[in-house]
Amino acid sequence: MFKVGRICVKNAGREIGRKCVVVDTIDKNYVLITGPKNVSRVKRRRANVKQLEPTDVLLSIEKGISDEELENIIKKENKLDFMKETIKIK
Repeated sequence: MFKVGRICVKNAGREIGRKCVVVDTIDKNYVLITGPKNVSRVKRRRANVKQLEPTDVLLSIEKGISDEELENIIKKENKLDFMKETIKIK
């Protein structure tokens, strides 16, 4: 479910409602996420999968991609507006 390239929504923490991309899997409970600075402003960090809600969108990226390369792929695949929109979490 949390494969590399999966776009997710943070449902806890200070970045609640923002979208991020899984760039690496650490173990069964944690993944490495990021949201490029000009896109969704989610810092690259380890996140518990319980705090993420996966979407149906999967980007074709390599494991451990840099934020600049990820931003270019998001623009190329026309997902920039999708990534910038925030979700209202109750």
